[in-house]
Amino acid sequence: MSSSSPAADRPSLSVVIPLYREVDNVAPLFARVHEGMISYAGRWELICVDDGSRDGTPQRLRDEAARYGDHVRVIALRRNHGQTAAMQTGLDAARGELVATLDGDLQNDPAEIPRMVDELLERDLDLLQGWRSDRQDALIWRKVPSWLANRLIGRVTGVRLHDYGCSLKIYRADVIRAVRLYGEMHRFIPVWVATVTAPERIGETRVGHAARRRGESKYGLSRAFRVLLDLLAAFFFLRFQARPGHFFGTIGLVFGLAGTLIMAGLGIEKFWLGEDIGGRPLLFVGILCLVASIQFLTTGVLAELLTRTFFASAPGPSHAIAWQTDPAGLAWREPR
Repeated sequence: MSSSSPAADRPSLSVVIPLYREVDNVAPLFARVHEGMISYAGRWELICVDDGSRDGTPQRLRDEAARYGDHVRVIALRRNHGQTAAMQTGLDAARGELVATLDGDLQNDPAEIPRMVDELLERDLDLLQGWRSDRQDALIWRKVPSWLANRLIGRVTGVRLHDYGCSLKIYRADVIRAVRLYGEMHRFIPVWVATVTAPERIGETRVGHAARRRGESKYGLSRAFRVLLDLLAAFFFLRFQARPGHFFGTIGLVFGLAGTLIMAGLGIEKFWLGEDIGGRPLLFVGILCLVASIQFLTTGVLAELLTRTFFASAPGPSHAIAWQTDPAGLAWREPR
C-alpha cells in the first residue's frame, strides 16, 4: 500500500470486545462499531471474545461476523474464565499497531474510538484511558464505590486517574503485549501498564456513557472487597515486581531490629543486674519478633528465587479456546 493511500494516515487498529451473556447486544454492537469506525482513516479489525456464555451469545456472534466480513474475528472460550482472561485472549489475537478495548454492553460509544486514537497519537501516549465524567449508573451501588476505589487506587499506586473502571481504552500494541493479564487484573490495567512504561505516558480523556438498555450488569457491590485485595497485589507488583526480597526483607529487618533491642535489654537486666526475666511478657515479644524476622527474611529469599524463575520462563495462557475464526481467512476493513 502506498504512503499516499488513506490507510497510511493512521496505524492499523484492533478493536477487542469481551462479552458474557450479551446475546441481545450483539447485533446492535456490531452495527454501532461499524458505524463509528467509518471515519477511521486506517485499517482495522474487530475481535469479539465470548467468555463461556450459555445464552446463545457465541452463535449470535458467529452469525453477525458472517454478515460483516473477514475483518471480524470471533473467539469462544470453553467456559467462563472472567473478563480478564477474555480480554487477554483478544489482546493475544490482535494484529494491529494499536488496540482499542470496550465492553459489549453498549454503555460506551464505539464512535469515540477514532477520536481517541487521534488524541493518543497527538499526545504521544502509550495508553489513553476513558473517563466517564457523566456516568449513567446507580449512585449508591455503582458511582460512590467507584469514586472511592479510584481515589484509593490513585493514592496507593501513584497512577492518578479519575476512572479506572472504564473499559474504553486505546493502547499501543507493543506496550500492552508486554503485560500479561490474569486473575482479575482488568480493573488495574493502567497500573500494570505503568510497570512497563512511564506513568506520564498514561493519559485520560472524557468519554460519553449511556445507561444499559439490554441484558443485566455482571458487577455488584461485592466486587468492592475484591478490589481491595487486587489493589494490594497491584501495589506489590508495581513497587517490588523485580525485587520482592526488598519488600519482605525490609519487614524482616524491622522485626529483627525490634527483637534484638528487646533481647539486648533483657540480657542486660538478666546478666548485669541479676533480675529474673523468665516470666516477663517482653521476653515472649522479643522471641516472637526474632522468629518473625527469620520468616520474613527467608520468605524474601524464596520470593527472589520465584521471581527469577518467573522471568526466565514463558507463561502460557490459563484458558482454553473452544473454537475461533480461522486466522488464515482474516482481512482488514479498509477505510472508505
